[in-house]
Amino acid sequence: LAAPPVLAAAAPPVPAWVPTGCRGAQGRFAYKLLHDLFANYSSALRPVEDTDRALNVTLQVTLSQIIDMDERNQVLTSYLWVRQAWLDAHLAWDKDAYSGIDSIRIPSSYVWRPDIILYNNADDRFGGSMETNVVLRSDGHIMWDSPAITKSSCKVDVSYFPFDGQRCRLTFGSWTYNGNQIDLRNRLDTGDLTDFVENVEWEVLGMPATRNVVTYGCCSEPYPDVTYTLLLRRRASFYIFNLLLPCIMVSFLAPLGFYLPADSGEKVSLGVTVLLALTVFQLLVAESMPPSESVPLIGKYYIATMTMITASTALTIFIMNIHHCGPGARAVPPWARRLILHHMARLCCVYEVGESCKSPRRVPRRREGRGDTGVPGESSGEGEMGAEQGGCPRDHCLCHHDGLLRNVSYIASCFRRHRAAQRRTGEWKKVAKVMDRFFMWVFFLMVFLMSVLVLGQAD
Repeated sequence: LAAPPVLAAAAPPVPAWVPTGCRGAQGRFAYKLLHDLFANYSSALRPVEDTDRALNVTLQVTLSQIIDMDERNQVLTSYLWVRQAWLDAHLAWDKDAYSGIDSIRIPSSYVWRPDIILYNNADDRFGGSMETNVVLRSDGHIMWDSPAITKSSCKVDVSYFPFDGQRCRLTFGSWTYNGNQIDLRNRLDTGDLTDFVENVEWEVLGMPATRNVVTYGCCSEPYPDVTYTLLLRRRASFYIFNLLLPCIMVSFLAPLGFYLPADSGEKVSLGVTVLLALTVFQLLVAESMPPSESVPLIGKYYIATMTMITASTALTIFIMNIHHCGPGARAVPPWARRLILHHMARLCCVYEVGESCKSPRRVPRRREGRGDTGVPGESSGEGEMGAEQGGCPRDHCLCHHDGLLRNVSYIASCFRRHRAAQRRTGEWKKVAKVMDRFFMWVFFLMVFLMSVLVLGQAD
């Protein structure tokens, strides 16, 4: 189509709907210019003089706001300003012939527009740009700025949640015109972030733009597109204070179950309560994460902590069984007495009542070599009876009657068995206490190391 000739005839009468302020010379020439430009114009055809040549279209995207990032559905909702510019060979005029009018603003529906759309659109309503005006200049250049709220698909990787970063791509291209008809190019090497409104959850690190030429399987012609890569980094403060720190504090309660007295009856209850609390936190995280094979970092921390608490509860049950060994229990094996009651007790500072880490250790059970009676003065009493037995005739002393000797021997043996049972029970209780203190420090160290590893990912 050829450009419409500039009419030199007199201006047509101004219609009644034109405002009074536009009835001056400038208003009459603007109305005449609009009438002359679109007298024989069609917005359905590509506006080029040579149909074999491609029309250059430049694209510039300004990111105004990130409205929402739906990690579970992997959809990014953003507010963009899209600027498209091209040359319409049929809409040029001589500005001197129209009182120096260099540009006019008209509805975008009046002119031909490239069908540039967002390829990775995830909106179920397929909403496009707003029907805003275009700026038409005298040399035929058209600039179309239109705001748009877009929903784009974004592959979300939550492996390091809540210290993760995302790369969301916005790919723009023509839907029907190939590269031989429309040559789409990016105006700048990066998206415009000057008017960006800061997001409370995401920090924008950059928005580089690249031009790609793709040949699809359906067609042999190349299709150019412009891809803007939005580099995002999550602000982790909210998740640290609401999900991570409560989990760490609850996790430090689990080793304290070993410090509780075994007779309190609350050792197992504390472990089960902490396990339930961590399960609630894990469910809160799982509801917002996409169901993928990659487990987030905080989810791994929850699983590791829950495994540790499960192991601590099982160990608590085992240690309580050792603590409540009855009088009929076997004696502590020599290796356990040497390893647990000597070395581990000294390492964990577990001593008898009245002793401390600074008190000198007594040599235990020094009376065991003397009949293992455990009764002070018992051996000396028997020695005195033996002396009396040797110095007093048996027929003239009532204390040497056979019945009395049997009774005294029975009472002494019962007392020895009772003391031996008490000693065995006390040793098993001390074994349980030493194991409690040992595992308490081991699990404290495990919780500390896991917390440091998780918080270290913030760097």
